Parts: sequence; structure tokens; C-alpha cells
Amino acid sequence: MNLLSMSKQQILMMFIARVIIILLVLPLHEFAHAWVARLCGDDTADSKGRLTLNPFSHVDPFGAILLLLTGFGWAKPVPINPNRMRNPRTGVIWTSLAGPASNLLIAFVMMIPFRILSSISITSEAMYNTLSIIYSILYFFILVNIGLAVFNLIPIPPLDGSNILLGFLPYKAIYWVQQHRQVISFVFLILIFSDFLNTAFLLTAADFQGLYVPDELGTPDGQRTDGLMTDDAATFF
Repeated sequence: MNLLSMSKQQILMMFIARVIIILLVLPLHEFAHAWVARLCGDDTADSKGRLTLNPFSHVDPFGAILLLLTGFGWAKPVPINPNRMRNPRTGVIWTSLAGPASNLLIAFVMMIPFRILSSISITSEAMYNTLSIIYSILYFFILVNIGLAVFNLIPIPPLDGSNILLGFLPYKAIYWVQQHRQVISFVFLILIFSDFLNTAFLLTAADFQGLYVPDELGTPDGQRTDGLMTDDAATFF
């Protein structure tokens, strides 16, 4: 995203959106990990104060600053101890799935008012301006949460998908991955920051530039407005 080509309003909306990711989207994702781990018998996250929706319990300062400046960042990993789970293998799988599942659930819930708004008849410019803002916020939340869920399911450390995959691998393969986890994660991060993985698939809100109202929301004149331990996800936007 080229900041030089964006208006002041678009830049402001971009940073507001990134703050929302830090204070709401990522904490919900991490809370889901902690909650399911507790259901599986592991109270490690709970004892560390991570079974909470308080965003400041989940925010990683460096990850948050990086997300604000670059659109890529992370929250603090939720600590888990598989040995304390009733069934370590399935416990890790369900705990890892909980984060992406929570994002898909949020996206689904947001689709309800999203579809309701799209069916409302616009009768005035003021009504259009108000509904377009609400519609854009909902649209953003749906896009970010679906993107975050899909991105996290990539089976590469440090993403949740890697822990899910490990639950189905033989112990020898698990050992090899754990031994090379840091190297794999480092290479993956290099690819992310390079143009090699700069694709729409990895973007939770690709080139989101301010308010955008999809075609479903009608306007008085038919126009649009102008224009995001279990390992936590990187968020692009």
C-alpha cells in the first residue's frame, strides 16, 4: 500500500482499522486459544492471566508497533502445556483450531447486520453517509476475520496450522519440525516481508484504503464512496 497515493482520510481510516485489529480482533483470537485449552484440561493460560478479553493482556508491544507501521504484526503467544491436557494430541489440535474458528464465527455474526443493511432503501444523502460508514466497518471486520482465519491455517510455524498438522504426524516428524522450528519460522518471515509472498491470499484486507461501500448498498444517485504455547497469527492489512 502506497501511503503517498492515499488521502489524509484514507490514512486515518487505515490506522484506526489497525488499532481495531490490535485491541479487538487479535485479543479475541488469543482468548479463544486460552479458553479451549482450559476446556481440554490445561489451565496454564488461565494461570498466566490470558483467559481474558482484556486486550492489554494479549498485546505484544513490538508486534503492535510493527502492525501500526507496516500492517504486519502479532499478539503474545498463548502458553499451553499439552501434558496437562486430557488428550495431548487432540487437545493441541482443538486449541490451535480455536483461534481461526473464533475469527470465522465473528465474520459470520457480522454478516447478519451486513446483509440487513444491504436491503435498506436509501432515502437521503445523510442516511447514505451514515449507513456507508457502518457498512464499511462491518465489511472490514468480515474481511479481516476471514483473512486472519485462512492465514493462520497455513501449516507453517509459527502459525496455528502448523500445530494442527503436527497433531496428525508421527512423532519422528514432529521432533524434526520442533528441532527446526525457529529456522522455518525465520525463513517464512523473510518470505512474508519480501515480494515473494506479497499476494492477495496473504492479505486480510488487501489495499484497504478508507471507506468502501460494496455494490449491494444502494445510493440515491447510484454512486459509491471513495476509498484488518499456541502461536498467534500475523495480520496483514
